[in-house]
Amino acid sequence: MAETSDIVAIGSGHNSLVAAAYLAAAGKKVTVLERQPWFGGGVVTRDLTLPGFHHDQHSMAHIFIQANPLIKNDELGLMSKYGMKYTYPEMPTISVFPDGETIAIYRDRQKNYRELARFSQKDAESYLRFAELAAAYLPLLTGTLYTPPAPVGPMYAMMDQSREGRAMFATMQKSGYDIICEWFENDRVRLHFLRIVSEHLVGPEEKGTGLGLFMFLGFLEQYGIGVPVGGSGTLTGALARLIADHGGEVVTGVDCDRVIVKSGRAVGVHARDGREFMAKDGVIGAIHPHDIGAFVAGIDPAIARDAAKTEIGANCVFTIHAALDEPLKFKAGDHVGKAMMIELLPPSLDHLRGHFDDLRYGRLPRHSLIGLGAPSNLDPSRAPAGKATMHAWDYVPYEHPQGGHRHWDAAKKSFAEAMLETMSQYIANLPGAVAAYHADTPVDMERTSSSFRRGDIHGIAPNAYQSGAHRPTPELGQYTVPGVERLYLVGPFQHPGGGVFGAGRGTAIKMFDDMRLNFDRFSR
Repeated sequence: MAETSDIVAIGSGHNSLVAAAYLAAAGKKVTVLERQPWFGGGVVTRDLTLPGFHHDQHSMAHIFIQANPLIKNDELGLMSKYGMKYTYPEMPTISVFPDGETIAIYRDRQKNYRELARFSQKDAESYLRFAELAAAYLPLLTGTLYTPPAPVGPMYAMMDQSREGRAMFATMQKSGYDIICEWFENDRVRLHFLRIVSEHLVGPEEKGTGLGLFMFLGFLEQYGIGVPVGGSGTLTGALARLIADHGGEVVTGVDCDRVIVKSGRAVGVHARDGREFMAKDGVIGAIHPHDIGAFVAGIDPAIARDAAKTEIGANCVFTIHAALDEPLKFKAGDHVGKAMMIELLPPSLDHLRGHFDDLRYGRLPRHSLIGLGAPSNLDPSRAPAGKATMHAWDYVPYEHPQGGHRHWDAAKKSFAEAMLETMSQYIANLPGAVAAYHADTPVDMERTSSSFRRGDIHGIAPNAYQSGAHRPTPELGQYTVPGVERLYLVGPFQHPGGGVFGAGRGTAIKMFDDMRLNFDRFSR
């Protein structure tokens, strides 16, 4: 016999859980289905190495969700009722150069001014103007991230009506490299900011990335980086408890293969083991656009073809999660370990640019571009007393040049050890302090979540033409599927894209409107 709920959700990533949680809080009985034995998708904390060491397998820092009313206004009580707690380091990120020099980013604008003035007084003055403009842009940007996206045409037409709007439009079309070279002149300052832009997994010279640094710096100054106490998975855990408190459940080990559609309406979900989960009011689907034609019977073939052609990013991540016998000892000084995100910079701008050139052509980069975090420095609950954790990453192609994507299983150990050796140039007690480690290749990412197709943790590439109301395609950009009522889409391949945004709120707003529910009761 089929099980029946008001709402059934495919996938338990944080976006799906956010949408489901709003519906549960509105009185709907919600069932969330997850293929893996654990829930949380890319927002999960797992014991990957040794007992007592807690690792964020994917996201480790919660930045953009801080402006989401879900967190900012605690709309669902995740903070006040369900124990969600963040700590905000004064130094969100720091760049470390091979010679031991560092440039930090603080939440305090004047501290950043003094930091940059050590390298260039002119760049320090430029930073003050840049930060002021970033602060002016921030309300415009945050106003678009947590609700259904505005149509592209009217949005651009509105921007074209003022000098300021046209200037912002021009900035949007440029690359991060263009913007940084316009504003700053010192090579180390440029490299510092370019590395920040490249953390979005897009080469800094890609056109359409120009707003990235404005957005990132604006967020850091206004909100900082949120470090979830207890691990990234405390967010998805709080959402799951909320759903359970309202009579719903998250069911793991259910591999869904299609949406059940009757008379043009989504009425349930079919699992590969034959079970059916029926939905009275709607289905939430974290369905990759490449799969939507097979998942949804009756979808317009043209819409399915366009979705299947969406571009997947070429830049993937290789990660190491390490249990350490002692905290990291940075050669540049103990202050480095106080930052949440630590960038081990290459010697020059050309090294960084060349890294992404190699990725563009499917090569293993000749030079590493390693970033890392030491979460237990900021949240001691992540490791036993006196011990520590480390989360490090580098960028690689999905297809290994020596044997395609399947070769990553054989190459994993040697690549991880080469990363640790490179890191030892910056960190005195590596690799000796490593008691155990767990590594994930792009293929492992894909195995972990069907959203991370070909290792792309953004689901699809964050290109300008695949953004806003055109993400993943113009027809699917409003979280709905034309011709199929009561089917709602979530995931990193929907607006606003990959990362911890809590973007399921936009999907929830769409569902509330269709079901004539009052979403304003949560807004305050």
